[in-house]
Amino acid sequence: MTAVSPLPYIPPIPAAAATPLGAEVTRGLIARPKRLAPWLFYDERGSELFEAITELPEYYLTRTERDILARHGDAILAAAGDSGLAILELGAGSAAKTGLLLEAAARRQSEVAYYPIDISASALDKACGRIATQCPQVTVQPIVSDYTRSLGELPGSERRRLVLYIGSSIGNFHPPNAAALLRRVRRQLAPGDWLLLGVDHVKDRTTMLRAYNDGAGVTAEFNRNVLARINAELGANFRPRLFRHRALWNDRESRMEMHLESLVAQEISIPVLELTVRFRRGESVHTENSYKFTPDAVHMLLERGGFAPRHSWTDARAWFGVYLAEAV
Repeated sequence: MTAVSPLPYIPPIPAAAATPLGAEVTRGLIARPKRLAPWLFYDERGSELFEAITELPEYYLTRTERDILARHGDAILAAAGDSGLAILELGAGSAAKTGLLLEAAARRQSEVAYYPIDISASALDKACGRIATQCPQVTVQPIVSDYTRSLGELPGSERRRLVLYIGSSIGNFHPPNAAALLRRVRRQLAPGDWLLLGVDHVKDRTTMLRAYNDGAGVTAEFNRNVLARINAELGANFRPRLFRHRALWNDRESRMEMHLESLVAQEISIPVLELTVRFRRGESVHTENSYKFTPDAVHMLLERGGFAPRHSWTDARAWFGVYLAEAV
């Protein structure tokens, strides 16, 4: 009779580690080097802090893109065609800039359907209130979803669609992952649908560094809030003030990076994940990348994603670009 070796014991996975938050925190904090995905920033407090960042004098991105949309909104809608477009937005947040395009759409078509998609329900509530006030003729149908993980079926297929992905959010993704995200969007669209992509251009290092390390410390608070969220939702014992916010420019990768650097040697416990994490003094956790693009790099990214660049608009200094691309 052949002896049967017993199967090795595999300990059960803690229930919290099977949730998206728990799984990301576990993967990130046991990685070398440590990292946390930027979607973890956006709990209710994080969304509020990001909205505050967009109003800071150092943070040129939002106001520069807003000015482009204000000056060229009608031209953008005209280039996409104005015969009953459905407008969708990935990572809509509070839709602070989107109203400019929705106003332009309302001037050109009798009915405007707008589908904001975001992971933050509280941000979408603000978006609905903002659009109801600014553009009462627009029908808003919010969708709470993490489009970066599972895009699902995009609504509005009975019309030609214009998908907005503005705010340089595409810059949070490693370039191969950015192209893969665009390909997932493209698979949901029909030929002749459109993508409007907002991206931050490469510029002088000082301007970029100031944008991610403001004098008032709001960006630092936003960065540390990810630790506060892990404390609140997973019962960890992070002391956020023992981590220093660091922003740096990685010239080789053409990206801004944000890190949280441990000021002391410390041990973090997350009991619901059955996880203990040790930090050396000076060790950091990498929380965000923000890639910066040249126009040629944007065209290459769009083409890799299955889109044909058709038109682009920029500001007088060419700091930021908005690119209209057709699904082909």
